[in-house]
Amino acid sequence: MGWNDDVIKTFRESKGTKNYWGPKLVILHTIGAKSGEPRLNPVVGFRDETGWRVVASKGGSPENPAWYHNLRAHPSIEIEALVDGEVVTVPVLATEVGADEWREAYDAIVAEEPQFGGYLDKTDRRIPVFQLTRR
Repeated sequence: MGWNDDVIKTFRESKGTKNYWGPKLVILHTIGAKSGEPRLNPVVGFRDETGWRVVASKGGSPENPAWYHNLRAHPSIEIEALVDGEVVTVPVLATEVGADEWREAYDAIVAEEPQFGGYLDKTDRRIPVFQLTRR
């Protein structure tokens, strides 16, 4: 069992109360861009007025995570998230935040989780942010 599997198992078994990112954890249910196979990825989800934002940071590495390509290819997904004290499955549409809104969105994320600011120092790429809006 890999790290992602452990994070997902702990999140589900504890009903969202015990995990690496606390109540911000969301599990992306994506479809592989190349394989067409279902994929699960735990990520930090930042709540906002329309849903969640997720950051394709991959810890500041030079390339985007695989789930970035999955969301681009298949943006209509589901997530598991802690909502009102319960882990629920939410159908969402993933839209990449455009260049004109990116800085404001990323700065808000860094204000909430400062570690994301350091990721920008590790890479030359503009780290993508996706808005996950309830369908």
